Amino acid sequence: MVDVAAADDETAFAFHAALAALWATTGVERTTRYPGQSGVRLRCYFDLRQPQAGPGRTAGP
Repeated sequence: MVDVAAADDETAFAFHAALAALWATTGVERTTRYPGQSGVRLRCYFDLRQPQAGPGRTAGP
């Protein structure tokens, strides 16, 4: 699990996209704002054990 604290939605989603490019992650559709706190929060889950196919790599067990 990763909790992301960012200044805005765009930054939080960009960080999630970077994680998703490397590992299998859950999708995210929204961020959370807490009253009295600046910025946004985003939570996603990822699995390091599930390699994704990429340049020069093949997906598999």
